[in-house]
Amino acid sequence: MFLLGCWNPFAPSEGLLEGGNTLTLTEQYSPDEVLQNFRYAYIYRDSMVYSKLFDTSFVFVYYDPDIGGSGGYNYWGLDTELRTTGRLFRTFDHFTLVWNATIAEDTAQSGKISLTKTFDLSISGDFFLSGNAVFDFLKDTSNNTWHITRWQDESFF
Repeated sequence: MFLLGCWNPFAPSEGLLEGGNTLTLTEQYSPDEVLQNFRYAYIYRDSMVYSKLFDTSFVFVYYDPDIGGSGGYNYWGLDTELRTTGRLFRTFDHFTLVWNATIAEDTAQSGKISLTKTFDLSISGDFFLSGNAVFDFLKDTSNNTWHITRWQDESFF
């Protein structure tokens, strides 16, 4: 038997999306490349790629309608983010994430960038979210890669 290569039936196609569009992994040399890898991680439910998006100081901020009777913001750190998203990836079979417009960008500080992106997220065709995501990025000067330090979810309910 002559083998020309190995094929892993469990690996996703090489970035092939519906309609023949492609999505590839990047080196994260810019915040846009980080968001491309973020989208890749969701579409292919790839926890390993997802875990490489974040700085160790990462915090996720979200609106909790149950806080104080009228609602308020709450947060969690990197460990909870990775556990929660890993469970999400294992629970649902299909994600569609589309980054839309960049509605704000702040590059005032060297090595730090803040972006506000609009997004649409479909989870297995049953759940739909849209809104804004506010990301803070930090550049790692040792390897010139960018990572997310803060993500504030401003989904529309």
